[in-house]
Amino acid sequence: MAIPDRLAPLLAQFDFARQRLTDRLAGPVVNSGNGTDVPVGPMTDAEYLWEPGPGCWSVRRQEGWTGEGGTLLSGAGEWGRETAPYPHPVPPPFTTLAWRLTHLSELLALRADHTVGTRSLTRDDYRAAGDAASAIAAFDADAEAWRGALLSVGDKELDTVGHCTYPHGGDAEEPFLEIVWWVNQELLHHGAEIALLRDLYRIRNA
Repeated sequence: MAIPDRLAPLLAQFDFARQRLTDRLAGPVVNSGNGTDVPVGPMTDAEYLWEPGPGCWSVRRQEGWTGEGGTLLSGAGEWGRETAPYPHPVPPPFTTLAWRLTHLSELLALRADHTVGTRSLTRDDYRAAGDAASAIAAFDADAEAWRGALLSVGDKELDTVGHCTYPHGGDAEEPFLEIVWWVNQELLHHGAEIALLRDLYRIRNA
């Protein structure tokens, strides 16, 4: 299927942001934005789970979790992502790099499923990663799944309200093209947050 003209720039933006975040996480270099390659080491497990301050929400082991952050631990498997039912706390808690990357990967995976998959997965089905390498691999797989969902649509689907049935957003009320835009901004802003957390971790003892 040919890529609709309206989708093409959003797909290109998604691909660029995805590659830049992947490079920022795994190295060995990341494009500085002006064509210069900047060396960057791969993310470590300690960095992935680093808590810059007290009261952070993070990714934690299901076994033995006592609710130190949030009131829910969503996800299947050994690890889960801390959260709370609506309304969320105000001001929101500070979230770790692990939380932000898992949140991003989860929304890509679930939206792909609710576009071209079973249309049944929820946050409780997603398997959060407890280590950096697994988290990077999960992001890559989930981003690829979402990209596949984008390649499945034509102009009719882009205009269809509720084409994606993702249950944790406004997807049921929006044309699919608006959801594509929204996912891109999620990738862009969480990618920027993750990059900043990597910088802060690097200079934490300076």
